[in-house]
Amino acid sequence: MAMVTLIRNAKVYQPEYAGVKDILVLGGRIAAVGEGLKADFGGSVEVEEMDADGMAAVPGFIDSHEHILGGGGEGGFQTRTPEASLGDLIRNGITTVVGCIGTDSVARDMTALLAKAHALENEGISTYVYTGSYRVPVQTLTDSIMKDIMMLDKVIGVGEVAISDHRSSQPTFEEFARIAADARVAGMLSGKAGVVNVHLGDSPRHMDLIERVLHETEIPASQFLPTHVNRNAGLFDACLELAKEGLTIDFSGNEDIDYWETICDEVRVCRGVRRLLDMGISSDRFTISSDGQGSMPVFNAQGEYQGIGIGKASSLLKEIRECVQKEGIPLEIAVKGITSNVASVLKLGAKGQLKAGFDADICFLTDDTLELKTVMAKGQFVVKDGEQQVFGTFEKK
Repeated sequence: MAMVTLIRNAKVYQPEYAGVKDILVLGGRIAAVGEGLKADFGGSVEVEEMDADGMAAVPGFIDSHEHILGGGGEGGFQTRTPEASLGDLIRNGITTVVGCIGTDSVARDMTALLAKAHALENEGISTYVYTGSYRVPVQTLTDSIMKDIMMLDKVIGVGEVAISDHRSSQPTFEEFARIAADARVAGMLSGKAGVVNVHLGDSPRHMDLIERVLHETEIPASQFLPTHVNRNAGLFDACLELAKEGLTIDFSGNEDIDYWETICDEVRVCRGVRRLLDMGISSDRFTISSDGQGSMPVFNAQGEYQGIGIGKASSLLKEIRECVQKEGIPLEIAVKGITSNVASVLKLGAKGQLKAGFDADICFLTDDTLELKTVMAKGQFVVKDGEQQVFGTFEKK
């Protein structure tokens, strides 16, 4: 692997559009973004060059909610979904992933989640995790939320804590508020986000617990990242009201949205983002995650299991493409939902922007159709011209 890479003639989105620029990468960091950059070390250092003419260079995608261990099980053991693979992530532009545990925190636990995160990091991408799962009390690796966040480097918050869902542990307001309080203080003491990633279900209670914490305590909106906000129209309406108050809300991408729009009134991401922007809500107030490898179970009105699907990492780019092509949202605004906005709410200081000093995580898209062609993670080309270059330990080359 070349320690120095010079990328020429890219249409650079930082994510704000910066024009046609060169990008100089030294090691795993961006050293410079500018015009006419040079890298001449007299032959003593190998310099790899790439001509990105006609390509849009955007920050590597940050997936803030991925079931890297697999998820599911709501229909019995045979419906447990498989683990994420390196190839499935990088082929879809994901260079940073945050792992979480959902419904099943018995057969999957924090030890296994951290081990999987370390494995993916060793294979070539950046990884973080939330401590806990749907359940309250939160099942941590140490004996407390605060210790997990403060003392375990990869733990950046708590989640995905489930509310308004028949699968949740039905936490009380006091329990929920204490989780947020502990996460906040631990984040302050460790310099991390200490964010609470909240799973939102179908119940008409919507975001009642989050609303009460924001209105009845001193905990600010920045402490929460509620996800699945587009699960249904009523829930989305409630989420927009809190977004007006400064809450960042997380859309769940969906490769099969035509089906889910029909059966449960799910809000298509591009339409939801357009509505948020049209209401004058800041473009900094939304993120998009894949819920990759998570189960997408279908239940009837009585809560009886009917069938199951699976979240896909590919949904991130699909949603960005729809934002641009279906709703006319500028790429520099749409891509914030999977880059700079995520880095901001999760306090990932070196991620989410194509600027000097940031990690060299870069996705190259065709300028016209937004097809992903090349991916760089931590300064290394992991996908090049559509071909995977780096493989997980057990992936076929």
